[in-house]
Amino acid sequence: MRAFVIGQPIEHSLSPVLHRVAYEALGLPWTFERREVGSDDLPAFLDSIGEDVGGLAVTMPLKQAVMQHLDAIEPLAAAVGAVNTVVPAARVLSGFNTDVYGIVQAISRAKRVEKGAKAVILGARATASSALAALGQLGASQVQTVARSFSGPGSISLAETRLGVSTQHIPWRDSESAQAALSGADIVVSTLPTGVGDYWAGQFRPKPGSILLDVAYNPWPSKLAQAGEAGGAVVVSGYSMLLYQACQQVELMTGRGAPVEEMRDALQEATKLFNL
Repeated sequence: MRAFVIGQPIEHSLSPVLHRVAYEALGLPWTFERREVGSDDLPAFLDSIGEDVGGLAVTMPLKQAVMQHLDAIEPLAAAVGAVNTVVPAARVLSGFNTDVYGIVQAISRAKRVEKGAKAVILGARATASSALAALGQLGASQVQTVARSFSGPGSISLAETRLGVSTQHIPWRDSESAQAALSGADIVVSTLPTGVGDYWAGQFRPKPGSILLDVAYNPWPSKLAQAGEAGGAVVVSGYSMLLYQACQQVELMTGRGAPVEEMRDALQEATKLFNL
């Protein structure tokens, strides 16, 4: 069987590192390759999938675009508004979201989350919507979102409606309110692209013992992560989220339990980080 990670750009994806070692550990003769696919190329690529393709890991900019081409979408992915995993079976393409699971596992394995925790999400696009669902599963009861815009395709506002929850929206330019939210949060999840979160690093005064997950992992540590660690926060790398979302992808594609330790070891070797 063959599997792919698709998106654009794709050359730096670490998905092959995780999937290949998983298939080897499971004794499966599967291959996993990167495939550069943009939004315009997506329909033709999906049409070309044969019975020898066991799954697709979907990355940007395709997490919303792929949804209109699928035959079935799990309720969680539909609610979040993003699919990052496609499993073909008998010519039926089914979509799933494993980012939510990745965030839940990355945070909960770093520190126990108290029910009713206060949380802040930086950003308001696809990954922010996954973070919102994850925080709900973790038991957070008060969620604030800091972003430049809260509406549009793939926005957190749409996810709020579908998930039946709401967050307090804090405009990016309202730095005073944003700083107050960040300082009072038990959990901060930054879904901002690489470098964008640096804007808040100099103003970030985390509550000691709070949790910071920064999904932007290259380079690591980010300036925001460094500020969090300096302030006494428990800092969680986006690499941890990457690991656990890939574990669920492997399980969905193969029907077998993911070899978590082998996958973690491979990711540590590839990134030279040893606290995943």
